Amino acid sequence: MGFVAELNKVDFGYGDRLILQDISLRIPKGKVVSVMGGSGSGKTTLLRLMCGQYAVNRGDIQVLGRDLNRASTADLYAFRKHIGVLFQFGALFTDLSVFDNVAFPLREHSNLSESAIRDLVLLKLHAVGLRGAANLFPSEISGGMSRRVALARAIALDPELIFYDEPFAGLDPISLGITANLIRTLNDALGATSVVVTHDIHESFAISDYVIVIASGKVLAEGTPEEVSANPDPYVQQFIQGLPEGPVRFHYPSVDLREDFA
Repeated sequence: MGFVAELNKVDFGYGDRLILQDISLRIPKGKVVSVMGGSGSGKTTLLRLMCGQYAVNRGDIQVLGRDLNRASTADLYAFRKHIGVLFQFGALFTDLSVFDNVAFPLREHSNLSESAIRDLVLLKLHAVGLRGAANLFPSEISGGMSRRVALARAIALDPELIFYDEPFAGLDPISLGITANLIRTLNDALGATSVVVTHDIHESFAISDYVIVIASGKVLAEGTPEEVSANPDPYVQQFIQGLPEGPVRFHYPSVDLREDFA
């Protein structure tokens, strides 16, 4: 089994504030991999590092065989033709139709004719069940449909690696289930690798081959969903079970209540 991304002893932060500390992990090729953890744990930052949006402070990062630490602007531009990104809440162009949103990366990154682009866009929209919505605008479709249009756009160039930033956020149960199934189905159909940054335990475990749990900028657990579920780490168990008591406290650290009212 090969790996599409490898991080070795990576640190990243702003000034003296570290977001990720000594992160080492590998993303197995051809799998759906979920990166999980509480708010502020560094999940989205990790995704952006693997997309080449940020440069690491320390350590090595290779994605699709490219050393992102030493990549030029031209190298990064070429690299991004091989990845797809589903941004949180879709991030569609509101003044473009559904069709033109999906066509956008094809027009930007290929020399295909408009006839070929039309056929590809309709195929991608059909794959997410929205071929009939091609002429509508984002304001005319639901939030769940918008997320599916964004997914069609993310796979427009048949990427080797697809990143999903909180793909289930704000979706109703039906849309959530549809989106989760699409991530799994499209990954297998494209022969791609998917990295899913998410809080959603149930849906993620159902579609993932591999799970990475991070907290306070560090990897706490990784393995199959079954292996992570059995991990005895108190934070992992609190997160997976949604327990109110554990390493993550309800109360922000403060002085004794009696001192404030003395």
